[in-house]
Amino acid sequence: MASRPKQSIKNLVIYLALLFTINEAWDTSDFSEVISFIFRSSQAFIIFTILTSSIYIFNDIFDLERDRNHPEKRLRPVAASKLSVKLAFFSALIMLTASLILSFWIGYAFGTTSCIYALTMICYTVLLKKMILIDVFCISFGFVLRAVAGAVVLAVPISPWLYICTGLAALFLALVKRRSELLIAGDRAPVQRDVLEDYTLRFLDILIAVTMAALVMAYTLYSFTSPNLPKNQYMVFTVPFVLYGLFRYLLLADKKEAGENPEDIILSDIPLLICVSLWLTSVLIILGLFRY
Repeated sequence: MASRPKQSIKNLVIYLALLFTINEAWDTSDFSEVISFIFRSSQAFIIFTILTSSIYIFNDIFDLERDRNHPEKRLRPVAASKLSVKLAFFSALIMLTASLILSFWIGYAFGTTSCIYALTMICYTVLLKKMILIDVFCISFGFVLRAVAGAVVLAVPISPWLYICTGLAALFLALVKRRSELLIAGDRAPVQRDVLEDYTLRFLDILIAVTMAALVMAYTLYSFTSPNLPKNQYMVFTVPFVLYGLFRYLLLADKKEAGENPEDIILSDIPLLICVSLWLTSVLIILGLFRY
């Protein structure tokens, strides 16, 4: 599908604000308040899914010729001529307009965040993805905006550490994606994506190592310094799950050369899914049971 439904997994970042404000912003003993917070986060998730889907379609239209030179992307509806460019454009325009209107209907802050995201991604599609380093920073910023959207829709304060961790995690995934693209494409890399001509495998390996180290350090510091978390610092026990998840993902991306599609790795690898489930379970237990 042109809207890439599997990639909606990226919008789950919106729920981080809901998850990490259990102790501070809402009373879990009040069932109606719990339902209200979940409902508002789910509204934001659905709207952002529509918004990001429209951006994906615009991207497919803009990259039409390049996608036809890619072994997998050539099968996308627009590149494969299963969906006309005109119909795709108007569908994306309607989805974009509808999602932004709904965003402002929910709230001005959420609507503003959605507009900033849309503008950033459109600029990325048209120009910024051709600029080395700027391309991956734009992707990272897009994930940070998802986290911001999740916070503003609930009108709750979020520790800056969460935004830092989200941004670094997204930057790590983007760099691994570029490495896989460069490795798989080989000599045809510049034909499939302009910016790949400027990257090298050695350079990307260095950036990935630095980013992963920064992410682990940031998450570790966040786990026992954030004012939003229990003061008993039990959140530090979730660090091993983060380490395993990062190492496992890097192994799969390198061994199977699958980093070009992060959502496929996350959704298909059983050990990684178990790791994510254990991390989520431990976070819920710590936040839900250990109060201030």
